[in-house]
Amino acid sequence: MNDNLIINGIEIKSRLFLGTGKFGDDSLIPKCIEESGAHIVTVAIRRVDFNSNTDNITQHLPKDCILMPNTHGARNAEEAVRIARLGRAAGCGDWVKIEVVSDSKYLLPDNDETLKATEILVKEGFIVMPYMTPDLYAARRMRDAGAASVMPLGAPIGTNKGFRTREMVEIMCNELDIPVVVDAGIGKPSEAAECMEAGAAAVLVNTAIATAADPVLMAKAFGEAVRAGRNAYLAGPGAVKTIAEGSTPLTGFLR
Repeated sequence: MNDNLIINGIEIKSRLFLGTGKFGDDSLIPKCIEESGAHIVTVAIRRVDFNSNTDNITQHLPKDCILMPNTHGARNAEEAVRIARLGRAAGCGDWVKIEVVSDSKYLLPDNDETLKATEILVKEGFIVMPYMTPDLYAARRMRDAGAASVMPLGAPIGTNKGFRTREMVEIMCNELDIPVVVDAGIGKPSEAAECMEAGAAAVLVNTAIATAADPVLMAKAFGEAVRAGRNAYLAGPGAVKTIAEGSTPLTGFLR
């Protein structure tokens, strides 16, 4: 069975995307990438310093990774567009994860401003993957604007609360013809597997790996969980029933 993940015509080798914030030691990042198998790695453009030989996050990324800068810190579409352009000018390429967050308490993405930024950046040739609050109508508008995927949150960012938005995300997975990548809030490998079982194309994880007691081992666990969850989705889970039903019939046994 051909089950390749294709985004913007490019085959993505892993359905686990890795964020690079919050690591106590950035030298752990390549080890986490290796153990998890992650192919797409996201980094805040504000953390990239191409003038530094010692404090440049991109120096820790393997050459075969796809670097997806994000517009973390943007409060509106104008700021997101400016940050994305700065990243491209600095050599970060055309991939960009749009983050527009105007709420400083819950850090929920602003779908309206995100859509505006998506429309502008797609026209400028960016491969746009917007981080969004789960909403089918907003996702359709972003798709129609040219987004390569949509990235709904599983729970508020950095909370490790798990897949709290399953109902909405599952609807999006069923109704959209572009990849749906669950991003933010996933705290355990089992929750990443749940995202995949719900039909997500991929999962982006940062905090749960970076803040684990053993980030490298946790990265490996997440990689395995995403693969297992995808296989479960493809296998087609059996129906859920309201009453018990034995796997072996009793007829002919008790006389």
